[in-house]
Amino acid sequence: MKSYPISIKPFGERAVLVEWPDKVSESILADILDFMDAFKELEIPGWEMSVAYNSLTMVYNQDHIDFEETKNMILECQEKQAKSKMERVQHLWTLPVCYDLEFGMDIEEVSNTLDISVEELIKQHTSHQYVVYGIGFLPGFMYLGGLPPTLEIPRRSEPRLKVQKGSVGLASKQTGIYPQDSPGGWNIIGNCPVDLFDPSKENEPCFVKVGDKIQFESISKAEYELHKIEGEVGIYEPEKVVLNA
Repeated sequence: MKSYPISIKPFGERAVLVEWPDKVSESILADILDFMDAFKELEIPGWEMSVAYNSLTMVYNQDHIDFEETKNMILECQEKQAKSKMERVQHLWTLPVCYDLEFGMDIEEVSNTLDISVEELIKQHTSHQYVVYGIGFLPGFMYLGGLPPTLEIPRRSEPRLKVQKGSVGLASKQTGIYPQDSPGGWNIIGNCPVDLFDPSKENEPCFVKVGDKIQFESISKAEYELHKIEGEVGIYEPEKVVLNA
């Protein structure tokens, strides 16, 4: 695995921002995740890490940090990482989406803007695998890269004050699912009945991990209602495949 150059910057009194080359790349994301695994092996208590595309925010929640000492520790860890082979399980999750007009309130406008039919829009959206480059903004909100260029569309000029939980949207080069009701400016094309974030599961509130992949499956409104009920009673299990077994 290639190891990329990094830059390390102070990010307040208790955090640092580690940045990789400024581009969206699965290889760069893998390098970041390998670094995180190597750093966790140091077993230093108090550190929390959050990855997004080409950067890693590292927060020390026990005390102020000495930036130079922290920088040297990070560089030493990266050097160690480069000499070792990291193995990580990566999953492909298939998530159901109902593209019915009741849920996809923007789907007709999006299809007109992109000059493709609604059927073609759905076909393209469900035929690609999307890389989870980050989880944030809202707990369980996945930033998914790999959207076909033919589906790229700007955010809405006027964000909505409330976007329904499970809404599947498009914005620029990304697609994603709103894990709870919230304001938002993405173009909504459907809804996913699967709960992506469960705060009652303290160890693993979000079953999807950064580095995993997502593929959407088009379902009918009746199937949507069925999966919704299955989720509410706790018997729905998202389909997953191990990619690097």
